[in-house]
Amino acid sequence: MLSWSITFIIIAIIAAVLGFGGIAGTAAGIAKVLFFIFLVLFIVSLIFGRRPKV
Repeated sequence: MLSWSITFIIIAIIAAVLGFGGIAGTAAGIAKVLFFIFLVLFIVSLIFGRRPKV
């Protein structure tokens, strides 16, 4: 998930440098959403992943 986020942010940077504002904004938005999904899943896995087995 994090690798997809990094990929989209790189696409956004390249599109912004080349002057494609719409594509850059869309790619940056997708990267932001994917990053927040990654963050939520990471925190949930930290909380529930270390439970002692009964």
